[in-house]
Amino acid sequence: MITLDTVIQQLHIWDGQILLFIQEHLRMEALNPIVIAITNLGNTGIVWIVLSIVLLFPKKTRRAGLLSLLALLGSLCVTNFLLKNYVARVRPYEVVAGLQCLIAAQPDWSFPSGHASASFASAVVIYKSCPRGIGVPALVLAFAISLSRLYVGVHYPSDVIVGMVIGTLIALILFWIFGEKKYKARARRR
Repeated sequence: MITLDTVIQQLHIWDGQILLFIQEHLRMEALNPIVIAITNLGNTGIVWIVLSIVLLFPKKTRRAGLLSLLALLGSLCVTNFLLKNYVARVRPYEVVAGLQCLIAAQPDWSFPSGHASASFASAVVIYKSCPRGIGVPALVLAFAISLSRLYVGVHYPSDVIVGMVIGTLIALILFWIFGEKKYKARARRR
């Protein structure tokens, strides 16, 4: 009989194998500085905070900026304050034999990815409430930041996937609660 512990152990093995595959087959010396720069954009959610503040100035994107800041706050509370401390999953570079981390050791737990959660919380709000010329690049950046966490070796794939899902859910809940009907309709048309 398959137990939950067996499933979790197998997931942990697959997570480690994927990270080692990325390290062996996808990492390139020329690409490393670019990916490290992308991952650093997500540190403390700074790129999303700045983008949200910029969106506060034009009247037509003010709601997007405000909702994005609320989504970032929600992501911080759920991911960094609640789940990371509850699950307390050790970073992969500490336990996956042969995995080399490309950036400094991270001060908190691994699960779920705060970078992925914050990126998707903000990017999904922006995507749903701004013109596609802003929304699509925001989603692309969110994916890039999230995937960079795997490349540099500080998160397991499951950390990133769950972070992406949490951020997306927070954004959708906030948009559902605070979005006006005409605002939602206008956002859907773009």
